[in-house]
Parts: sequence; C-alpha cells; structure tokens
Amino acid sequence: MDSKEIARLAIKALEDKKAEEIKTIDISEVSVIADYFIIANGTNHSQIQALSDHVEETLGRAGVPLRQIEGYQNANWVLLDFHDVIIHIFDKENRLFYDLERIWRDGKQIDSL
Repeated sequence: MDSKEIARLAIKALEDKKAEEIKTIDISEVSVIADYFIIANGTNHSQIQALSDHVEETLGRAGVPLRQIEGYQNANWVLLDFHDVIIHIFDKENRLFYDLERIWRDGKQIDSL
C-alpha cells in the first residue's frame, strides 16, 4: 500500500468519526520525514482519543503498522506516525496555537486524494 492509499484510508477513518477541518498537506517535496501530514481536530478529549483509536484500528487492519503515538493521554495533540503518513489530531485551541498549516505552507495543500 503506498502513502497516498494510506492517507486516503486515514482520512476516511477520521471522517467516519466526525473529525473537523481535515486538511492534507503533501510534504514529500519539502521534507524527508513523510509524504503527507493529515491535520484534523476533535471537539473534546474523548473524541480526539476515539479518532486516534479508529485511525489506528483502520490502518492496522489494512496492514499498516503504527510506528509511534504521542500525546494520547492528554489528548490535546495526538500524533500518529505511520511512517510516510503522519496524522495530527488536535483540540481546537492547540490547533490554532501550533498552526501546522502555516509552518508547513511550503508543502502542497491537497483537496482530495
């Protein structure tokens, strides 16, 4: 499964659990850490954890191993590292504060994969 397919599957999993403001940034031309960043937010800590769980479960069933997860307990900003696809799930306040879309503006915003 290539990184585009992994990103599509992750986006679908986020949509299934009603993630808000899902954005995809193709960073393959500007960084070696991944091909895609997927950024979304949830409305509360429980939803953020549920979003994380669902993405992990969905990609795991597809045979995509989770390399690392950070921030799950606090659920202000959960980072899921699937090697070429990195998923950031924020609460609204931290998403505005860290503003990854601005930091990674050299990447290409992708409207649909």
